[in-house]
Amino acid sequence: MHSIGAPLSEATLGIILNQLIIKLITELGNIAAITNVYFVYKVCPMTTVPSLRFPIALPRFATRLLLSSSAATLLLIPTLSAAADTQIRFQLDWRFEGPSAPFLMAAEKGYFADEGLDVQIDSGSGSAGAINRVASGAYEMGFGDLNALIEFLAENPEGPGIQGVYIVYDGTPAAVFARKESGIDSPADLAGKTIAAPAFDTGYRAWGVFAAANDLEADAVEWQNVDPTLRETLLTRGDVDAITGFYFTSLLNLEERGMSEEELTIMPFPDYGVPLYGNAIIASESFAEANPDAVQGFLRAFNRALGETIADPDAAIEYVKNRDGLIDVEMETRRLKLALDSVVDTPDAREHGVGDVDNERLGQAIQLVADAYDLPSVPSSEQVFNARFLPSQEERMLFSTEGE
Repeated sequence: MHSIGAPLSEATLGIILNQLIIKLITELGNIAAITNVYFVYKVCPMTTVPSLRFPIALPRFATRLLLSSSAATLLLIPTLSAAADTQIRFQLDWRFEGPSAPFLMAAEKGYFADEGLDVQIDSGSGSAGAINRVASGAYEMGFGDLNALIEFLAENPEGPGIQGVYIVYDGTPAAVFARKESGIDSPADLAGKTIAAPAFDTGYRAWGVFAAANDLEADAVEWQNVDPTLRETLLTRGDVDAITGFYFTSLLNLEERGMSEEELTIMPFPDYGVPLYGNAIIASESFAEANPDAVQGFLRAFNRALGETIADPDAAIEYVKNRDGLIDVEMETRRLKLALDSVVDTPDAREHGVGDVDNERLGQAIQLVADAYDLPSVPSSEQVFNARFLPSQEERMLFSTEGE
């Protein structure tokens, strides 16, 4: 038995700390509950609990105390440790492409760290996947289509709460791309035509909203549900008359396949009377309630990086390249600029600042989505979006109101 007052070796201290941590994990059932002992890797690296990360420096007196005191000193561990950075696992909606630049910039330039956050950013496979992963607790926050979030909340009224906390795309990026040679110059010309899109595509799902806004019967067109990798190819070959897709994705894909913008009639949904919002930063409601400062800090850091991205997109794309060295820099720079110009830089964003919603418009959008998607219930505006974590309006005025 170790004698009282004798110095503890690092090996002995490591074993004791390791047992203590495992006991805490078992009893509390939540690794977040033992944030105060994360520093043990710094003091005693031989601890074996793999989940313990993010070592932080201790004051010199605390290190001496831990290494020279008796086992009873372990009782002082929670009070001696400094507050660890809050970990946020963040799920993007898609690959590391141009529009992910402000997120990656905020991480690489230390803007998240300045807010006391340790943010892990992962690529995604669609908005539905990002929403489901936040709902499951695998991620605390994410980036996804607000309309997909409305659908999730309507279909899971008793499920985990998820809210939009910062609108990035002030309008949906959905657009119709039609071959001019098919005689299509306006929405009315789509009647009797064939349109292709994946079944999950926002343009396909919200077609009824677009049709109603343009005095077109929803069933006036024939749809082909296709694999997303085939969509633009079918239009290029003339197998279909039109497609729907995200403006800054389908346009680049069509150009890559040899079809110029001059050969196309492009109808962005926001320009044709569709008031739906696009992608937003989303957060687990339980995480946000438990960590409001962390969510606020995340949004401040992102807002800061978004401002720099708007000011210099060419420089911002370097942070995407640093994360994925295989990207086509020229193409991703254009994609980023198209996204900024089409759905971030809007009249509302210039007048009121980025990030927030107009409550009347949000309520209208929720009802339109509920009708178009034939949802079993209609979530409230408060369930869908929470503005309390946003930076001040002054901080969010990232564009000149004069349109310069």
